[in-house]
Amino acid sequence: MTSMLGKELEILRQTALPSIQAADQAALEELRVGLMGKTGSVTALLKSLGGMEPEARKQAGAEINVLKTEITEALAARRAVLDAAALETRLAAERLDVTQAPRPESLGTIHPLSRTTEEIAAIFSAMGFAIEEGPDIENDWNAFSALNIPGHHPARAMMDTFYLNATLGDRPAVLRPHTSSVQVRTMLEWARTGATLSQKPPIRIIVPGRTFRSDHDATHSPMFHQCEGLVIGEGITLAHLKGCLMDFLSAYFDVPNLPIRLRTSYFPFTEPSMEVDIGWSKKTGEIGGGTDWLEIGGSGMVHPNVLANCGIDPRQYQGFAFGVGLERLTMLKHGINDLRLFYESDVRWLRHYGFSPLAPATLHEGF
Repeated sequence: MTSMLGKELEILRQTALPSIQAADQAALEELRVGLMGKTGSVTALLKSLGGMEPEARKQAGAEINVLKTEITEALAARRAVLDAAALETRLAAERLDVTQAPRPESLGTIHPLSRTTEEIAAIFSAMGFAIEEGPDIENDWNAFSALNIPGHHPARAMMDTFYLNATLGDRPAVLRPHTSSVQVRTMLEWARTGATLSQKPPIRIIVPGRTFRSDHDATHSPMFHQCEGLVIGEGITLAHLKGCLMDFLSAYFDVPNLPIRLRTSYFPFTEPSMEVDIGWSKKTGEIGGGTDWLEIGGSGMVHPNVLANCGIDPRQYQGFAFGVGLERLTMLKHGINDLRLFYESDVRWLRHYGFSPLAPATLHEGF
């Protein structure tokens, strides 16, 4: 390498590197172009290698590349420092003052269906009932066959549900049409563990939850909610069933001595079976007033076949079951006239019919 090229490289190093260290964003880009661009100083030196002798070109190329590397690293280091400083400045300018008072927003509310579930749970818990839950997807046995509804039974048409392209325990899988399948699961587990009255108390449960049927109109939805109850023990009679329903419905509607009527009906899983009616006024809609009757749910004594299917001896144990629609109870209590409104997520409707999350359901609302 000629002494002239060596001096030129040293001068370029001594001027370029300090300038890079002191440059701002705009100046740094100008220095990069002036040094490394197509017509830059370092690029020109590299182009000059073509006119040198091979030995001189080799030595000069190595020195020029060393300078090129130094300048490239200095440019990258300075750019990183400038970018970090710019980010700090931006973060400081966009910082959120968390101590500032929030914008006024209305509080969220508890959905009326959730509130009804809470109220029912509070009432039945005070009556000694446990709360059971089960899966939304059930097998055909738990949903129908164990409940005395075999495949050919016409009652299946009344409970038309959604069959899935799958099996559960070698049985067709369905979206449960009622929460009675949880009653079956509870009885099967009670029988499996060798339950007797001396070993554990009788079954006394309620089962609130989602259910699914092929219905959709102002009073029916493909998805809806039920609460079913089950009591199994020795010496259980219709008197126990009616007393239980009277206490529950009087507490829920907050109507002391609410008129209750059990009307003969038919359900495959109970015998005898009864519709449950409450007194009301057809003219005013007042619950407990007037001389009219309004159907509120179904009930009956658990069919001996159902007990036997679940491994419980019907000669020793008896029981009753009942079921009510949570949407129907909520509509009656709060004057809601269209079931579809429950699922439209209209904020105005939710604010009107919702409940404060800071005021949980308690027994004083009913008893």
